[in-house]
Formats: sequence, structure tokens, C-alpha cells
Amino acid sequence: MSSLQDFNNELAKILELGEGQFIEFKSSLDKNISKELVAFANASGGVIYLGITDSGKIKGIEITNNLISQIQDIAYNCDPSILIKTNKINNVLAIEVNEGQNKPYSCSGGFYMRMGANSQKMKRDEILALAIKTGKVRFDEQICSNFNWKDFDEEKFIYYLRMAKISNNLPRKEILRNLRVLNGDSLTNAGVLFFAKNPYNYIISSKVRLTHFKDDERIHILDKKVIDRGIIGNIEFAVEYLQERIPVEYKIEKLTREEIPEYPLAAYREAIVNAIIHFDYFMGDSVAIEKLKSKIIINNKGELLFPKSDFGKRSEPRNRLLADLLSRTEFMEKAGTGIKRIENSCLANGNKVSFDFTDAFWITIDSNLNDSIQATQETTQETTQETTQETTRDKIVRLLKENPKYTRKQLAVSINRSEATIKEHIANLKKDGILKRIGSTKSGYWKIVDEQNDDE
Repeated sequence: MSSLQDFNNELAKILELGEGQFIEFKSSLDKNISKELVAFANASGGVIYLGITDSGKIKGIEITNNLISQIQDIAYNCDPSILIKTNKINNVLAIEVNEGQNKPYSCSGGFYMRMGANSQKMKRDEILALAIKTGKVRFDEQICSNFNWKDFDEEKFIYYLRMAKISNNLPRKEILRNLRVLNGDSLTNAGVLFFAKNPYNYIISSKVRLTHFKDDERIHILDKKVIDRGIIGNIEFAVEYLQERIPVEYKIEKLTREEIPEYPLAAYREAIVNAIIHFDYFMGDSVAIEKLKSKIIINNKGELLFPKSDFGKRSEPRNRLLADLLSRTEFMEKAGTGIKRIENSCLANGNKVSFDFTDAFWITIDSNLNDSIQATQETTQETTQETTQETTRDKIVRLLKENPKYTRKQLAVSINRSEATIKEHIANLKKDGILKRIGSTKSGYWKIVDEQNDDE
């Protein structure tokens, strides 16, 4: 306060309001003071006024250095310690408690949370929920006790090692231990999300939902996919899913043609990585990616672990182990720069991007095409999803034209995709009548059947 008069005026307003979410009255120092301190620290902060009765009458209290020291000792002995400020207002002592940055806080009596005008003792599930919300308990670091090693996907493991440029000379479990996804003989949830054949069998929030709508109102669905391919596979498929559905505008200047995609690849790829890494896997939901008529929306059910004012300046991954594993690959660059890369990519490509934290974390990238171009593109998209960017499917066809004897493993290495992804694309190409296997698995070769369709 700027002066004693200001403080007294403020106190008069507080007395008129009475006790509430941010105000607690106490006639004197008692054994419950630690309960009030941790309750405010676990909530949004508040002020305890010593020398005022519950009914709001100023009783006053003798304020001594010994009293202030006693209160500071009580705050220090909370777990973790709580920083407080004290202010004298005549014969009333105000104890200011800021919202804690290291929740949950406890005292000898347990964990408390400020709820309205009361400090309620927290139940076990409430304590756990607060610890999860503030990142003290991290999903990816927990052991998946029911994991069956028969479900370990060796192909995904080898593919990851290749992407991360990690030697495969050591025993598998030693590598997993070095990656910190093996605790004793048990795989962590991070290990399951990366290397299980079907992560959903163990983690129900492992899937990613992708939907392509014709409109912005989410009425007409053009296509829908739900995938469960592990962290790397989910990112690869989601990026390719959008890539195949994003048209390109051509800008011709001085005999050169510049391709301007409706959405920048760097932006939506980073947004997908961000959503999957920061997702709250305790929620039991899934990451949702939507391609609408004039925007892309990526929804991640994971609240920020820090104040909104620090967004874009501070990075604190909800799943540190997932982030560490992914940082070894091409999908993740320098930590803490993802949001800035999204913004810069959109700015350079003429897109508007917005971030919303209302009930989750939403990233929305608006189209850079005007209405007339969108109308033209809309008709085209109903018959074919064309893009000048070569898809995985295109690459497979091209490589098999060049060398019909390529194996799945060779294709995976050449295209930098997992063998599981290659296997699925080949199955779809065969189903569509574009690809046919001639001869046996070992000595045979691939034949491109529908040359005309492929060349279009």
C-alpha cells in the first residue's frame, strides 16, 4: 500500500466483504494457521488477517517480532515451505500468501484446499489430481505393471533407433534402460507409447482421432480415422493425413512457379508434435485433429503447467520422458521453441494462428486462401486429394518403379518410415489395384498395375 490511509481504506472494504475465497479472519494465532497457509497456497492465494473475529469485528492483536518470527517458522515448516509477507495495519496483522508454484502443499494435519470461505481437507484422489495437474506425478514415468513383453514391437524399436541414430549393438533391455523407459524389468508408460504393438491395450488415451470435414460447422464428414500406431507412427500418419488434404496455390512470377500451400507443413507438424507430447494421458481421452473447410484445429486435453502469461516464453513439458525420446529424432528441435516456430511458419505463409486454453489447449491455424479459391478447391477435394507434395504412397510407387525388387525394409529405410507404415500402404495399393506381387516373397518382385492412374 502507498500509505497507512490506503491500507485502512482497503481493510474497511475487506471487512465489508467478509471472509471468502481469498480472505480469512482470525482473532489470534492458533494451531490452525498452518492449515490456512497451505489451503491458500494450494488454491489461488489469499490473505489471513490476525486480530479480526469471524464475524468481522476488529479485536486487535499485539504484534511483536516474536509473533512474526513464529508465523514465518510455521510457513517454513510446511511441506514444501511457503513464502509469506506480513504487513501491520495498526493492531491487525495481514499475512499474504501467494498461489504456490510447487503444489501440492501440506502441513502436519495433511493437505488442504481453499474452497469459498473454508479450508477443506483434501481427499486422496484430490491430492493425486493436484499433483498430476502441476506435473508432480508424470504419466509417462509411471511403470506399466501389466505390460506383456510379447507385445513389444521390435520393428518400432529398430525404427526408433535408426531415427535417433542410436547403435543397436547393446542388448535391447540395456538400450531401453539407457533411454530411461525401463524400470527394473518393467516398461514405463513412455516405453509402451513408443514401442508396444498396440499401445491402446494398455493405455486407453494412446489413440489419435483425425477428422476431415467439408464445412466449418462440423456437419459433413468427408473422412475419419482413429489411429493407434505409437508416438512416432501417430505423428507420421497425422502429418501425412493433413498433407494429403491440403491444396496448393500457384504463384507465377517471371517464368518461375512458386507453390504456396494452404497451411505450412512446419506449423501443423509442430502443432501435432506439441499436442502428443503435452497431452494429459491420465484423462482417458485422445488427441483430436480436425481439418475443416477454412482451418485446422488441433486439440490437446492438457492444461498449461505454468501461468498463461508465460505462454510462448517458457517450456515445461507435461511428459518429460516422451519429450526426451522425441528430441532425439527429426520431429523435435530445440526444446521450448515450438510455439515460436508455429507462429513464424504461419506468418511467412500468410496464415493466422491462435491458441486457446479455455477447457484444454487448442491450436487453430486459419487458411491463407480467399473464399473464391476455397470454393474452387472444395470441388476438387471431393474427387481427389491432390497436392504437389509427394506422399508416402507416391514415394513407394516411384521407388518400386525404379526397383521392383525393393523389400519392405529397404522401402522403410529409403522413405524414412516404419516397416509397419510401409506394410499398410502396400496393402492399400494392392487393394486399389495399383500394385501386384509377382512370385514368392523372397525371389519375386512388385508390378505397378495401373500405370495410368499413377501418372495422373
